[in-house]
Amino acid sequence: MRTNYTRREEKEYNLFRTLFQKFVCTGLYATYCKTVFDLKVEGYRDELRNKKFIVAGNHISALEPFLVPHAIRKPVAFLAKKELFEGFWSRIYMDFLGAIAVDRKKLEVSTIKTALSIKNTNWTLGFFPQGTRQQKEEFSNITRGFATLAKATKCDILPIATIGADEKSRHPFKSKIVMKIGELIPYSNNIDEMVDQWGIAISKLTGNQYIPRNK
Repeated sequence: MRTNYTRREEKEYNLFRTLFQKFVCTGLYATYCKTVFDLKVEGYRDELRNKKFIVAGNHISALEPFLVPHAIRKPVAFLAKKELFEGFWSRIYMDFLGAIAVDRKKLEVSTIKTALSIKNTNWTLGFFPQGTRQQKEEFSNITRGFATLAKATKCDILPIATIGADEKSRHPFKSKIVMKIGELIPYSNNIDEMVDQWGIAISKLTGNQYIPRNK
């Protein structure tokens, strides 16, 4: 049985995984959130369907990996911590969803190769640059991996913010979840600049304060 999910091939992002993710994310999670939390998506543009980009969102709950593909109407291969691939059923679930196992402490060559493979498909690479869930009114210590891969793959970055999905604000039929899609951030050779542009974009979408690393 396969145990290494740090390197995934282009052929793996096939019709089966595309339909499976759509069923899970739109058929199950989005339908549930629309019914119970009045899920809304703001800022979607039809031209996003045909563009190549990396999607990077804020991280306040366990719902984002399932709501982002629904919001942007494209299948997303998220980078997930390798620990999620250790259990048998969890590993099968992550596999079928097209997730990529990563070591959060370093960006491996296999991840870059996988990113280049995904660019040749109709899938999009997905990140949560905050690394772990943050529910504060300010955020910092953004990981640089997503910007490094944007540079390597020559893909723009699409910022997306989730509001109202954190555990403290989820009251059935009373609270709302809003997904806000920002403007594409052009890729460049300046990784730190792309990181700051993403932080500023998420700050505008959420109202939370972004604190750059050098501040």
